[in-house]
Amino acid sequence: MRTTSRGLIAALALTPLLAGCFVSDEGGADTDGAGGADGRLRVALAVPPVQALSPYSNDATVLSKLSVAEGLTALNKDGAAAPALAESWTRKNATTWTFELRKATFQDGTPVTAESVVNALDHAGAAKTKPRVLSDVTLTAKADDADTVTITTQNSDPVLPLRLASPALGVLAPKAYAKDGTVSPIGTGTGPFEITKLTGKTKATLERFDDHWGGKAKASGIDVSWIADGTARANALRSGDVDIAEWIPTAQAALLDAGTRHEVPSVRTDSLILNTRAGLFTDPALRAAARAAVDGSALVGSVFGGYADPAQGLFGPAVPWAAGKRVAVTGRAQAATTAQVRAKTKDKTLRLATYTNRAELPEAATVLQQQLEKAGFTVKQDVREYTQMEADLLAGKYDALVFSRVTLLDTGDAVAYLASDYTSKGVYNIAGLKDAKVDQAIKSAAEEGDMAARQRKIMAAEAEILRTDAVVPLVHEKVVQGIAPEVEGVLLDPRERSLVDVDTHLK
Repeated sequence: MRTTSRGLIAALALTPLLAGCFVSDEGGADTDGAGGADGRLRVALAVPPVQALSPYSNDATVLSKLSVAEGLTALNKDGAAAPALAESWTRKNATTWTFELRKATFQDGTPVTAESVVNALDHAGAAKTKPRVLSDVTLTAKADDADTVTITTQNSDPVLPLRLASPALGVLAPKAYAKDGTVSPIGTGTGPFEITKLTGKTKATLERFDDHWGGKAKASGIDVSWIADGTARANALRSGDVDIAEWIPTAQAALLDAGTRHEVPSVRTDSLILNTRAGLFTDPALRAAARAAVDGSALVGSVFGGYADPAQGLFGPAVPWAAGKRVAVTGRAQAATTAQVRAKTKDKTLRLATYTNRAELPEAATVLQQQLEKAGFTVKQDVREYTQMEADLLAGKYDALVFSRVTLLDTGDAVAYLASDYTSKGVYNIAGLKDAKVDQAIKSAAEEGDMAARQRKIMAAEAEILRTDAVVPLVHEKVVQGIAPEVEGVLLDPRERSLVDVDTHLK
């Protein structure tokens, strides 16, 4: 099944096995679940929790994948903002929006009110590590009455409803927010499934939340296992130990029965990130030499088994408007020759990092190491689980990182990704990039309200980022999800923020 995002969604609409939408206007049927042992789903996820499922970390996507927490809005299958905890919204002026809340209940039994929404958004804005989605905006929320929230932004934010759909801005009950700044989603969300137990970084137990505003989920609960090794996840699916296994390594995909292997065109781009703040790659000529040496197309067949496309930029085929608006990259530094690389890096080692949670990345790092060494660099790899190295990555302790990034994860709008990863003040700026032209290009895109013009400015910002050689796009991935034949209603989401919802169940 090789198709575009739009084609995939159309195909899924005709397929009884898998649900292709990510938020609907109707809730799940009021049933007790069917099939399987007591109707519970067994799910294997790839990346263990970094911060006990805090929404202010990468753990936030777990809360959305498992339908634990909800925001004011959600994304529909076309990537547009759809109602969630807010039934409707109105833009009053360039910086002011009003949201009308639906009647909903937190999993601790307390009602969702305007004050509780304000409390959640205030805590997100004040978090010690600000969520990536707030990298380029400052929100101020105010309760007008029990069911109405007004949100103002410091500057015009035309895509605020998209931003509020971010998993990091899920609204939790007041008791979730501790005085020490920690946030716990255990029993405090509003989604159809409630976390009742978290066992370190290995397991979680979720029960159906019967008072969900959209009706009862069809599954009675979810048993989650975090299995960082991709081969082990595939084996767990093959052996019947789990019903759903995300991110099946491409080397394992061919070993799965055709009925359990589901390919999803993804907005995920794998890149080589170069550290511009310290070390070898503060030198633009060395960054240019690395970019010239690296050939991502060599990874498509050898590493990804065809489940990827050669990178065309930061945005690939799953972002269908990008190709037609792409801007030529000009003004790059001249690449150092092999002799110059050897001279400039004499007695210095290029520290190349990647992580094991995505099985293809260590293989890709080995191929890139060979390419970089041919260009004159001396390379040493550091390969670990992501949770063990995130702090070091953000602190700039590596020269280069083989990195897999979902470019539309945070808002469904590319500007938030660009702002968090490539602006001078970006909270996920692993490259340490500080470039005035890049900052201005992203700022211009952020302020643009017309969507076609916004997309053109996004692609102009992409060109400015690529000019710096802080990032070398390698491939655009196609994600393989493993789903047992007896499971229906799994969400195949190109943005990788949805997986299980009210309609996912065992036959």
